Amino acid sequence: MDFSLFAHMERLDPSQSHETLYSEFIGLCEMADQGGMRAIWTGEHHAMEFTISPNPFLSIMDLSHRTKNVKLGTGTVIAPFWHPIKLAGEAAATDLMTGGRLEIGIARGAYSYEYERLMPGLDAWDAGQRMRETAPLIRKLWEGDCAHEGTYYSFPATTSSPKPVQKDGPPIWIAARDPNSHEFAVQNGFNVQVTPLWQGMAEVETLMGRFNDACAAGGKRPKIMLLHHCYVGADEADLEQAAKDFSRYYNYFGAWFQNKRPISQGLIETISQEDMDANAMMAPANLRRDLTMGTAQEVIDHIKRYEDLGYDEFSFWVDSGMTTERKRASLARFIDDVMPAFG
Repeated sequence: MDFSLFAHMERLDPSQSHETLYSEFIGLCEMADQGGMRAIWTGEHHAMEFTISPNPFLSIMDLSHRTKNVKLGTGTVIAPFWHPIKLAGEAAATDLMTGGRLEIGIARGAYSYEYERLMPGLDAWDAGQRMRETAPLIRKLWEGDCAHEGTYYSFPATTSSPKPVQKDGPPIWIAARDPNSHEFAVQNGFNVQVTPLWQGMAEVETLMGRFNDACAAGGKRPKIMLLHHCYVGADEADLEQAAKDFSRYYNYFGAWFQNKRPISQGLIETISQEDMDANAMMAPANLRRDLTMGTAQEVIDHIKRYEDLGYDEFSFWVDSGMTTERKRASLARFIDDVMPAFG
């Protein structure tokens, strides 16, 4: 089992400075590198203080100068917001400048809030189709002299300039949820990222089942990564507070996803404690049960189950709205007390 960190700047309070948030983000990434994690993943989001990362290649370039060993991945770029030629070229340049440390996660995007602003009229289905046209073109453009006539993009023979450092280019990962997405990834030789969110072991198993079905239908088995919120607590009181923090996080996550509440200066309207308490699905007790959280031994037991199911990598999703001190303490316990149990 490999381990990685999934992290962004996140801002819930306008009193937090972006300079401080970026420094805290860098600190977590340095911990992951020094602690022996395989990779760091950071994604793409626009005009949202909830997740601040307008171009992951910029963050990756900075991280490449501050870390030594980890691979640096986009988790994920939003395919509809990129022309394939632009994405192939910027990815290749990033791979060159990082000395071959880049990995590319690609997704259709999740927030209608972003679609409305960057590509008005775009919906999830159309975004998915754009992603499926874009992703296979990346490798072809790296190979060179790729001409394309498609539904969304058409261009004469084109070659990525520069070319990637890595032989055959950086590994490509597809964010997959439905069976068709798993089939698309496997059939094209892409690795797979899955994110069960808050629905516990049942969804972890369902997503692996879809992946296994796609592999059984034909094609070489790629790697599959499980991205999940994780917290290693010092004691029960610490875990109780973490569950409350995750409950708040997921209430805001759901509000951004629903795209109904007013937004000003990139911050969504405050959700009252009364409204959060009324959201039984996101209750702290449910998240304590269903996320990868607990004592070090409980987290080890969770991840052993994921490993037994066939997951190749567990990515520690640290975004949570917690203080940086609590994030760092949990990550340190994960590195020191959990990771050694896996050799």
